[in-house]
Amino acid sequence: MQIYETVLILKPLLADPEVVEFVDKTKVAIAGESGELLTHEVWGRRKLTHIIGKAREGIYVYLKYKGNPALLKKLAHSFGVSDTVLRDMTVAVRDRKIREKKPKKVKPASAVAQA
Repeated sequence: MQIYETVLILKPLLADPEVVEFVDKTKVAIAGESGELLTHEVWGRRKLTHIIGKAREGIYVYLKYKGNPALLKKLAHSFGVSDTVLRDMTVAVRDRKIREKKPKKVKPASAVAQA
């Protein structure tokens, strides 16, 4: 299973219980497709950089979960159809391996002097 991160911007008119209800429905959808919710955070109401659908601010929600591509497709569809979601963005989490730097080859002093 692949690990995904999703950030949602919800309509600012939602009350706190409605936001919690939306997150719970999303948890059920993830579990229904044999996925696993790793963590979720409600970042709260923030001002948007530009107006989206007559809204100047939005409620940000962060989700991190494991799932398959079918789950991702289903969630993208449900976010697109939902009236409460202004924007959504999902990215796949990749393991970053830090490459070890190879030591530079040092030219012998005699070769440098001859050049």
